[in-house]
Amino acid sequence: MTILVTGSAGFIGNALALRLLTEGHEVVGLDNVNPYYDVTLKQARLARIAGHPGFTEARQNLEDAAAMNGLFERHGFTHVIHLAAQAGVRYSLEEPQTYVDSNVTGFLNILEACRHHPVAHLVFASTSSVYGLNSQMPFSTHDPTNHPISLYASTKKANELMAHNYSHLFGIPATGLRFFTVYGPWGRPDMALFLFTKAILAGEPIRVFNNGRMVRDFTYVDDIVEGIVRVMTAPPSPDPAWDTGQPDPATSSAPYRLFNIGSNNPVELNRFIELIEQNLDRKAKRQLLPMQPGDVSRTYANVDDLEQAVGYRPSTTVEAGIAAFVAWYRDYFGVAAR
Repeated sequence: MTILVTGSAGFIGNALALRLLTEGHEVVGLDNVNPYYDVTLKQARLARIAGHPGFTEARQNLEDAAAMNGLFERHGFTHVIHLAAQAGVRYSLEEPQTYVDSNVTGFLNILEACRHHPVAHLVFASTSSVYGLNSQMPFSTHDPTNHPISLYASTKKANELMAHNYSHLFGIPATGLRFFTVYGPWGRPDMALFLFTKAILAGEPIRVFNNGRMVRDFTYVDDIVEGIVRVMTAPPSPDPAWDTGQPDPATSSAPYRLFNIGSNNPVELNRFIELIEQNLDRKAKRQLLPMQPGDVSRTYANVDDLEQAVGYRPSTTVEAGIAAFVAWYRDYFGVAAR
């Protein structure tokens, strides 16, 4: 297969590209290596895959429609895994236009390229944030998601709707994957695990929102990658039983599908911090703060559909995942255990 992986310098995209290259696929990795966070880390991720004979780098912007169309013309992709996006709930309150440019306009260019250069399957990243004010647990893709509470979530909801449009109108097989709080080695510096580990090692206080009572379905990066790989080779078909009178948001009369990928095992933030402390052999200085705007108090993924469709559900425990991250962090930054 010849696979386009967008976001190949990013956390999940880089891990996925490495997995696909190891399995012998041709991978074109697209990324603009923007400075939203440490560019040095992005470059280090790219170095893991740059020398592989099956890898081609495309350093360009999703918003450049002509460049995107040219990329598809040159490579004739069989599959597209679209993971590039402007991420982060809190940053979307500060730079909303960036989210529209990357996540909406950029995704439109992906869809248009798939329309004019047909692929066997378009898999794209969505997020648990689309559930917004929904309090019915665990979150199910069959439930409506009409009340997101951040612009980031709204752009991802827009992606799901746009993909369905193109699937319905042009027959593009499209699957959206709602990721739940992904963590692990090579992770993003703006995420809690990275921020907490760095601060604790420096003896600095960590900011703990909602007094540590936040609950997250933390999902290890290798589990996310495994889910993507399995879904990639299982494109959706139109559901002949789909009922316009009772429309199921997760399926369609078009070749379109939505899945959650989460650990199905929510953990309170206080427990998450305790595990970091244990692995670092240091206590955190906690600055307890109220809930932030745009945040939700709890996430919890129902992954029954994923298991039924591709025979997989995430299984890495948070204990094992945090230990792996801390080991990577110490190695990457040269921090010895005391």
